[in-house]
Amino acid sequence: MNRTIRTVDDVLKLLDGLFAPGADRWTADAGDWWDAFYADRSRPVPFFVDKPDEHLVDALDRGLIVPERALDLGCGPGRNALHLAARGCAVDAVDLSPAAIAWARERAAAHGAEVRFHTGDAFALTTAELTGPYDLVHDSGCFHHLPPHRRVSYLSLLDRVLAPGGHLVLSCFATGAMGSELPDAAFYRQSGLHGGLAYTADELRWILSDLTEIELRRMRDQPPDAATFGEPFLWAAIFRRAP
Repeated sequence: MNRTIRTVDDVLKLLDGLFAPGADRWTADAGDWWDAFYADRSRPVPFFVDKPDEHLVDALDRGLIVPERALDLGCGPGRNALHLAARGCAVDAVDLSPAAIAWARERAAAHGAEVRFHTGDAFALTTAELTGPYDLVHDSGCFHHLPPHRRVSYLSLLDRVLAPGGHLVLSCFATGAMGSELPDAAFYRQSGLHGGLAYTADELRWILSDLTEIELRRMRDQPPDAATFGEPFLWAAIFRRAP
């Protein structure tokens, strides 16, 4: 069959196919790439540490967010999901990589934390698996690995699972520090994401314009002996859905 496009989902899948399989991105066929990424746990990868993000902890400590149910997108080894569970949240955590989820489960067992871990594509999980609505959607590093067309899927997911009055807490690559600053169209011509997309503050505000900006700043650098994770090449953002 030569004609394969009938729905928006068909278009998104076609665009997924323009990228090399698993090309440092966060779409359904990239699990093997991320499994290889997580295979050596001793690598000096900043976010392999067992520490939550500093701006998430700060927002909780200040009472800026008071979540009861949370969804952690691209949870990796589970450091933020475990902190949310320790603060009394009911947490669902999703990652494409079985290796990442296995590591996160090990950490959860060591911490005595209760988290519902899901292996798979968050955009494709059913409402039975993601039992929202959630009053917090947390994302530390998923968004900047999305191909441009998958922002449509991301916003659709927020529309579906983020409760009225709920918050999105996001960290992603900032321009001038980390990630690629190429225009969106260039990624399709070159069939890769060059390690992830960097965003300006105004670009984030435009993409997330259906939400209200609560805070948008650079993540605060944290020393190695700090109890939290922080790298200034990342945005630390909090947006809120209208009540």
